[in-house]
Amino acid sequence: MAKGERKAGAVPPAPADGAVDRIPGGDAPAGGFVQLLTPDGEHLGSVTTADGTTYSVDFTVEEYQGLYRDLVTVRRLDAEATALQRQGELGIWASLLGQEAAQVGSGRALRPQDMAFPTYREHGVLYCRGIDPIMPFGLFRGVDQGGWDANEHKFNGYTIVIGSQTLHATGYAMGVTMDGKTGSPDGEAVIAYFGDGATSQGEVNESFVWSGVFNAPIVFFCQNNQYAISEPLERQTRIPLYRRAAGYGFPGVRIDGNDVLASYAVTRQALDNARNGQGPTLIEAYTYRMGAHTSSDDPTRYRIASEVESWKAKDPIARVKAFLTKQKMADADFFAEVDESARKLALDLRERVLAMPDPQPVTMFDHVYPNGSPEIEAQRTAFAEYHASFEGSGH
Repeated sequence: MAKGERKAGAVPPAPADGAVDRIPGGDAPAGGFVQLLTPDGEHLGSVTTADGTTYSVDFTVEEYQGLYRDLVTVRRLDAEATALQRQGELGIWASLLGQEAAQVGSGRALRPQDMAFPTYREHGVLYCRGIDPIMPFGLFRGVDQGGWDANEHKFNGYTIVIGSQTLHATGYAMGVTMDGKTGSPDGEAVIAYFGDGATSQGEVNESFVWSGVFNAPIVFFCQNNQYAISEPLERQTRIPLYRRAAGYGFPGVRIDGNDVLASYAVTRQALDNARNGQGPTLIEAYTYRMGAHTSSDDPTRYRIASEVESWKAKDPIARVKAFLTKQKMADADFFAEVDESARKLALDLRERVLAMPDPQPVTMFDHVYPNGSPEIEAQRTAFAEYHASFEGSGH
């Protein structure tokens, strides 16, 4: 588990420009980041940051293998979704390709009582919360609104409006405090996901203000995948994103977003700090969107092939495979079994998506109110009668 603690309300100093906020290894941006597993599969043990916090993980062989299985599975399911969209079976799809470690690491760091607020790309976190991966496909196929039980799974519905989920998460986190569910290791915490582009939205900055002032038990998890659709990071900020947190009165930390171990360790510590009453943390997961923003986007119009190739060398799955192989924690049979299991899950997913029934238009009235209303029933009846009037007319 992650280690390290800070005093309530304490804000760590930002490292000086050019300072490496980790021990050597890997390919860090200016200012450094927390990294526990290098691109070539070297486990660095532990990292102590500028504020004195030490991050590490203590996993069994089975837990390391489980993380690898998660990474491979969510990538395979995501690839199947992209194929389904290209074949006309989904209206749109937002791929997580390249961001698996950020999502799986942070998703597995959540405790059962913690609440997550996603964007529309957190398919890996959804998977880690035990939600049937078919659920978001109903949304992107236009069959339903993505109807999983947010309270049961502690995972809110997908949010399409950029940044608005951070306000929802902040309000929820403030409610957790008001309910007296913080201040102990068994307390609750909240995590809000968003991208680098969302940091320019007013809602996100308002969330930072409210969370900082009210010491809300929330972790802001920014997946900095380098592009806000076509706009590069330098169009969003003059300083590393994690350093913005200091202006709102809470700490920020940057991690290697392609390192599942760093993602887990830092997120787990930030969540535990929050649940113990130590307030918010901003995590910047420095990663890369290997594919398009969505299936409606053409990334070749705004980035060059050599940039994509350079990030392939930092692949989040390849480094875990290299680590497991070097440490003799897994062999060829294990990797083959994981691949085959993911393939079967993807095939099952495809068949279930294609079998989804087209909803009847009248079902739009079903869930407007939990117990219905006379006005809605009157509208439903009128709508049904109107549609019935066209039967046999060829329209």
